[in-house]
Amino acid sequence: MAKLVTIYGGSGFVGRYIARRMAKAGWRVRVAVRRPNEAMFVKPYGVVGQVEPILCNIRDDASVAVAMKGADAVVNCVGTFDQFGKNNFDAVQYEGAERIALTAVKQGISKLVHISAIGADENSESVYAQTKAQGEAAILAHIPDAVILRPSVIFGHEDEFFNRFAGMSRFAPILPVVGGETKFQPVYVDDVAQVAEKAVLGSIDAGVYELGGPDVATFKSLMGDMLSVIRRRRAIIDIPFVIAKLMAFGGRAAQVLSLGVLSPPITADQVLSLKTDNIVSEGSKGFSDLGIVPKDYAAILPDYLWRFRPSGQYDAIKVSARNLKV
Repeated sequence: MAKLVTIYGGSGFVGRYIARRMAKAGWRVRVAVRRPNEAMFVKPYGVVGQVEPILCNIRDDASVAVAMKGADAVVNCVGTFDQFGKNNFDAVQYEGAERIALTAVKQGISKLVHISAIGADENSESVYAQTKAQGEAAILAHIPDAVILRPSVIFGHEDEFFNRFAGMSRFAPILPVVGGETKFQPVYVDDVAQVAEKAVLGSIDAGVYELGGPDVATFKSLMGDMLSVIRRRRAIIDIPFVIAKLMAFGGRAAQVLSLGVLSPPITADQVLSLKTDNIVSEGSKGFSDLGIVPKDYAAILPDYLWRFRPSGQYDAIKVSARNLKV
């Protein structure tokens, strides 16, 4: 019988790409998610019955254990940007990660791949970064041979980075950013999935890998490149951190007063995160150690950001029409 991998958060942005790759590699894939009815789109990644969504909440010991039962390998893709809800930083990124590792040990599973993030640091000002580091430490304490992947900002068709700002640019003459000079190293989602696949297959050594694309650019530069792709001219305004903190405070107050109906455009913890460069650290293991050449964001963005152009899918046709000779 084909081997089985359980992917926690397997219907999420990164998880779905890992699920697709593992199915193509011939593995049975169990996609453990809180809302399996909303994850049915993963089933066509393989033949009938090869990829199956299953109910799981990583805050619950029993559901984590059931989702892992009989698995040969485990991948944890679950993360959150929610600092205050039930599925907060501690519950998901620290306690949830440790619960998965402990369950794997109890079930005799030694192959575990964990998706973390560049910047994971227990001494960081950001609680997000602290809990990412705590989750890593908890996993390695129980499974020393685990593979930890730390990607920079991840881009791809379903991303919440370029898509979000491209969407904002449709409605305003300016594009506000916080930490405009902060550096990022965008990494393509399927490149991250490829490393995860190699880790599950046992073709890479255990340890921590920092994954960044071939280009390092400031936040403002990335937004400029994005605007060029969607053919819109917008003024990119760099909001000072002091003002951003006030905006975050106001957004949080509105969220509380509206009982969660309103979401803040930026949180205080995100403001803290944006003060630090999000790039691969010197001397860390990464793509070059794995024989993988990561894709350039400039080559991928046009494949999915075209819908934000003034005329969407017809934009190229209109440009071509202007060049026609009558």
